[in-house]
Amino acid sequence: MNEISSIINILFQIYYYMIIIYILMSWLPNLRENFIGELLGKLVEPYLSPFRRIIPPLFGTLDISPIIALFVLRFAVVGLHSIVAMLFG
Repeated sequence: MNEISSIINILFQIYYYMIIIYILMSWLPNLRENFIGELLGKLVEPYLSPFRRIIPPLFGTLDISPIIALFVLRFAVVGLHSIVAMLFG
């Protein structure tokens, strides 16, 4: 069970940091246009886009949907840990 929890934690951390880097890249012009930016966009945008559709930007420009998406991701990981603990006890 510890191995499964470790794998879940590692994958969560990787995806979490991918989202953070993708968000930070949006602050710098043309940074999302390079290979890494496009790769991160292909991996992160499918997860972020439903949140962007539901949560409008504050004051017209402040997009808080990635913050909510990170919270939801964290809750999903906690739930996944609970399911793994119940199954493999």
